[in-house]
This record gives sequence, C-alpha cells and structure tokens, in this order.
Amino acid sequence: MRIASTSCICPVLFCLCFVQRCYGAAHHGSIKVTRNQTKHIEGETEVHHRPKRGWVWNQFFVLEEHMGPDPQYVGKLHSNSDKGDGSVKYILTGEGAGTIFIIDDTTGDIHSTKSLDREQKTHYVLHAQAIDRRTNKPLEPESEFIIKVQDINDNAPKFTDGPYIVTVPEMSEMGTSVLQVTATDADDPTYGNSARVVYSILQGQPYFSVDPKTGVIRTALHNMDREAREHYSVVIQAKDMAGQVGGLSGSTTVNITLTDVNDNPPRFPQKHYQLYVPESAQVGSAVGKIKANDADTGSNADMKYTIINGDGAGVFSISTDKETREGILSLKKPLNYEKKKSYTLNIEGANTHLDFRFSHLGPFKDVTMLKIIVGDVDEPPLFTMPSYVMDVYENAKIGTAVGTVTAQDPDTANSLVRYFIDHNTEEDRYFTIDANTGTIKTAKIFDREETPWYNITVAASEIDSPGLVSHVPVGVRILDVNDNPPELAREYDIVVCENAKPGQVIQTITATDKDNSANGARFHFSLDEGPSLNPNFTLRDNEDNTASILTRRRKYSRTTQDIYYLPVLISDGGVPPLSSSSTLTIRVCACERDGRVRTCHAEAFLSSAGLSTGALIAILLCVVILLAIVVLFITLRRSKKEPLIISEEDVRENVVTYDDEGGGEEDTEAFDITALRNPSAAEELKYRRDVRPEVKPVPRHHPSSSLDSVDVQEFIKQRLAEADLDPSVPPYDSLQTYAYEGHRSEAGSISSLDSVTTHSDQDYNYLGDWGPEFKKLAELYGQIESERTT
Repeated sequence: MRIASTSCICPVLFCLCFVQRCYGAAHHGSIKVTRNQTKHIEGETEVHHRPKRGWVWNQFFVLEEHMGPDPQYVGKLHSNSDKGDGSVKYILTGEGAGTIFIIDDTTGDIHSTKSLDREQKTHYVLHAQAIDRRTNKPLEPESEFIIKVQDINDNAPKFTDGPYIVTVPEMSEMGTSVLQVTATDADDPTYGNSARVVYSILQGQPYFSVDPKTGVIRTALHNMDREAREHYSVVIQAKDMAGQVGGLSGSTTVNITLTDVNDNPPRFPQKHYQLYVPESAQVGSAVGKIKANDADTGSNADMKYTIINGDGAGVFSISTDKETREGILSLKKPLNYEKKKSYTLNIEGANTHLDFRFSHLGPFKDVTMLKIIVGDVDEPPLFTMPSYVMDVYENAKIGTAVGTVTAQDPDTANSLVRYFIDHNTEEDRYFTIDANTGTIKTAKIFDREETPWYNITVAASEIDSPGLVSHVPVGVRILDVNDNPPELAREYDIVVCENAKPGQVIQTITATDKDNSANGARFHFSLDEGPSLNPNFTLRDNEDNTASILTRRRKYSRTTQDIYYLPVLISDGGVPPLSSSSTLTIRVCACERDGRVRTCHAEAFLSSAGLSTGALIAILLCVVILLAIVVLFITLRRSKKEPLIISEEDVRENVVTYDDEGGGEEDTEAFDITALRNPSAAEELKYRRDVRPEVKPVPRHHPSSSLDSVDVQEFIKQRLAEADLDPSVPPYDSLQTYAYEGHRSEAGSISSLDSVTTHSDQDYNYLGDWGPEFKKLAELYGQIESERTT
C-alpha cells in the first residue's frame, strides 16, 4: 500500500516534500509499498509469506484552526493491488477515524472534517487497511501511520501570576533587582518562533527597566527618594515571534512601593518655644507637649527627647510617647510663683535607629529651647510639716493638750488661717482643735490597752477664701501607764504523782501584763501563804519571768486528799508596782514509774481518754441493746416447745429430726432419759406404739441384785446390743443424752473451797515484783496486810 501527501506547509520539511512530490510524479503521486503475491495451485495448500514493506514516509500533517468551508485534505492511501477498477476497499480506524478524519473507501483520499487545536491534541494515531471488496479479505496487513497537527501562532503569551506587588528600599543603587516576571506561550516551542517571547516595558520609565530575555525588572535611577514618590505602577509586555511584527503579546502590571530607610533627620519646626504652667500644677502631672518632625516612617522615625541643660532640669522631666512621637513634659517638683517665676530648658530630639549608610546626611538629632512661665495662683494654706505625730498618756483628763499644728498662707497676701478637724471617722470625734491656734485636745479618756494609736486629719483654710483648703495627717500615740496588774499567762492543769519525791518540779508557770515592757517586763513570783508555811508545795522564782512549783514531801495519797490549792502572788516592776493573786489547782494522780499519769479519778480518766458526753451515751445505748438481745435469747430458749411424739404414752427414747435447736439437758419432751440417770430405773422394756413389731420381742430380765452392781459402761453396751438386735427399733441412729456422772473419783477434789489455809499464812510482798500490771493488786493486798498488822 502506498501513502501519499499533497501538502507541504512546514518550511522545515520543504526538502522532504519536494522529494515526495518528485517521486509521486513518476508513480501517480503515491508512495509505493511492495506486496508479496500468493499463488493458488490446484491440489496444493496455500503458503503464506511475511510481507515486505518499503516505508518511505509514515505520517501526514494537517494545519490547526482550519476555517475553510470544505473539509481539509490530509493525504491519500493507495495499494499496489488497486487497478483502479474499484475492487479495492480502503478502511481507516484509530483516533478520530470516522468523526474527525474520513476516507474515500474507493480512492483512499483522507479529509479532516473539523478544525483541530494543537494545544489540545498534537497528533492522532490511525490504522489503514486495504481489503477485497468482493471477498472482504485483506489484501495486505494493517498499516499504522500518524497525522500530526501542525502549529500556527494562535496563542498570545500570558502572565499567570500577575498583577504583582513588590517593594524595594528607597535610595537603592541603580540596577537593583526588583522582580522577575515570566510569561508562558501555549504554542509549539519547537516550531518556528511562535513560542519565543521577549519582554519590554510599556510604562514605568525612566525609573525601571526590564531584561528582554529574562524578564528581570531593575531600578533605572540613582537614589530614588520615598519621601518624593512612594508608589510606582510598571506595565511589562511579553511578545512572541521574537518580537517581530505580527507576533501576539500579553501584558501585566507590577506595583512597586519604595520602603523607608532612615535618611531624614528629625527637625523641630521652631527654635524657640514658650509654655505657661500655673504654680498649682500637681507634681507628676503633664504640663505640656513638644514634637520634632521626621519625614521617615515606622521605626526610622522613632526618637527620644531629653533635657540637656537649663535651670529647670531638676524641676521638669520629659518622656516620649511612642504612639504620637511627642515629648511629654512633666512636673517633678512643686512650683512656687513667689520664689521663681520662669524656667529655661534646652530639649533635644534624636532618632533611636540609625542607618550608618546615610550618616553623611546627619546629624540625626535637633535641639530647641523652651521657656516656661510660672503663673501665680491663689493657693490654700501650707502646713509647716507634711505630717504630725503627737503623744498623750492614757487615762489623761478630757481637755488635755496633745499638740499644735501650724499652717500659713503662701501667697503674698498672707491671709489668716482657720483650723478644723474633718469628722469623717469615729476617731476624729475623740479630739478637738482650737480654730485659731491649731492646738489639739482630748475629748475622751483613752485606754492604751484598748487602742494604742489614733489617726486624724486636720484641715486649714484661709478666712478670706474658705474654699481653699489643705489637709495634713496627724497621728496620736497613746502612752502607757502602769494600770494593769500581771496575771497568769493561762489556766494550768497541775498534776502531782502519788510517788513524787521532795523537791521535784511538777509545773513551770509564766505571767503576762497588758502594759508595755516599760511597766511590766520583770515579774516577781511568791506564795501567798500568810504566816503559816505550806507543808506540801513550794514556789521558786526563776528570775526570767517564770516560776517553778516544787513538792515538799514524799508520797501523796488520793484517798487521803486528791486536790490541793496553792495561792500564788505575782507583782510587776512598774511605777508604782502592781500585783495580783491567783490560785493553782493541783490534782493527785497515780503515775507509772516513768512519770506518766495512769489515772486520777473517774472524771479525769474519761477526760484523758477523750470521751465526750455523746460518746458515753452511745456506749451506754450499745450496752443496753446487747443486754436486751441476751435476755430475749435466753427467754426464747426457755420457752416450752410442743411435744414431737405422736402419742403421749410413748415416752421411749427416740430420734426426732427437727430444725429447732434443743434446750440441752432440760429438753426432756422427746426422750425418756430417766433410765440412763439411774440404771436400776430400766426394769422393763417399753415398746413403741406407733410401729407394730413383726417379730415378738425377747423379754429382758434383770435381777435386782445385778442392777445394783451394774456399771454404766456395761449398761450402755448392753442397751446398744439390744438396739442392734431388736427389729422394732428405728432403722436409724439414736441420739442419747447421758447425764449420769458415775461414781466418785478416788483422786479427791482439787477445789480450794475446803482449804484450811488462812490469809495470815500468805506473804504478798512478791506481788510488787510482778510489774506495773499487778501494781494495783499489790497495793490492795499490801493495804490489807498493813491494816491487819495495825
């Protein structure tokens, strides 16, 4: 099969098309493909040979974006078997066959019925085959070829990321790179110049330039000043066909902003300023503002204000407001028009962030002079002191002078001053003040132990201008006098052991005094015993504001006396000295050998155990409940039960199964145990009346003489044998209760009831060596023996 092409648009393929056309002129405009012939010999089988092809060209070209009214001719298929009689039929399959590409099945001409776009699909792969129209058998194998869509310049360059926003520092060097822009062209970059893009600047000259090949935008001027112009709009164009006439183009906008650098020093608009400040201005308040202008922005415009010299440097201070970049002038000390009427300040404003690249444009600071005029104001009276502290003794009479405050009019008029106390609190009502002299007096009798300090506020105003008032705090300290006797620091619970030794310290006491240390720091302790001497206890003053209680004799007995009272006299060292008497209570208790208290009496025991009244009541209730349960249980056990035997006459011992617990040896309703209590009582055999015996029982005869001498063990064995042989007895085990004790033991009794030993024969001194657990027993027997000896 031969494939022919009639179009040759691509200049690159011009030579190939020329050869193709020359070859086609000699061979009817087709490219020959050889084909092997197959002979059909009668009687022989058909022999197939692999066909040999001689491909010279295997692809067609078709222009994209064809807009003509007729289908676009693509090429022609031709087979060597085609004699032109219409016996050969051409078939086209593959991508777009029958929809985009159609073929004349007789001539083999291929046409394109639609306008193609190379940017959507660059080529199509198809298959061609020639078959016999009569037999539908292929004349040669299927051939594959490609139809390529030939590109034309139908796509303009595009900037996919535009528009652009970019910044560059002001005062940059010429040629500083700003941004690189890139445009893309959808045309075939391998075919001609359709996708070859060059860049140019349409707007933004002479400030910026663009590289035509790379698209890099650069500054084109030296020292571009942001303060002169900050924003620039640059339009960049990208054109294909290498910028030739007829090429397509696209453009984008680049918005360039110059960023600030510190290239402008601050400047005060004026070299001299004047400020009026009244003398009544409060210390710490802002009295004025000043500002230096800086053309820069952001941190490049930050500055700091300072007072570099002037006679008002110690009276005024200046700080910087970071938001407004203003200098805030504040008052450090109060102003007085009568003393100084004006001040002069030299104020400097300097940048805080410097760029040394532009230091030649400096200095980046400026100085101005500020003159402050102090205004005269009618002021309130001024106290001679900012605060007062006065003293007065407690118990002083009402009207006692405490102290005097003084205030004067600071103005030149020097008006008279009137004093008064602000009765805003209760404490202010405890004092009075002379309106003319300022003397403060007491209005009540004070007790230092109740309130040692009072704070009042005294006000002063001019008689001519009562609305101008000044205040001063006054503290009144109440001085102490020795008016409180000393007393014990707390209540003492003193315990003395029965086995205490003479001179033993049983308690250390301390005292306290409501007066201050000047009137009661040293206490003296003594016994308030009168003319008689206390034989049981004594007191020792330790001379450190404490005293010790000591025992005078050996051993104390609770039975003889369990509580002792010891009066103690305490005096202080004040002027005049005061004293008080207190009584100590000493309890006698039983102690261990190491001194631990074992018990004193019932109340002490309960209190030492930590049992409250509620706990004792709960314990008593528990005991009562337990006793009630025990009584109820015993009552139930002693209650009479109904007989378990069917017949009242049958009183033989039987085993009756029941779920109720028996009453022990007292439960004789179900069993006849009299025979076991005395062997001689079992004289005749009793039979059960609720069961008829099948075999006549054998009578048992026991001579009276033998019953008297029979032993309980032998009797039990005999009754056991009769129970085993008697067919009338129940066929289950029998529960027997044996309460017969038997004969008396020959060993005799071990009870101490018959002992003839008397108490006088015993020595109980050894009980004292058994330890503290037997101490009480040893004391009891020792006391009995001592009484017996007495």
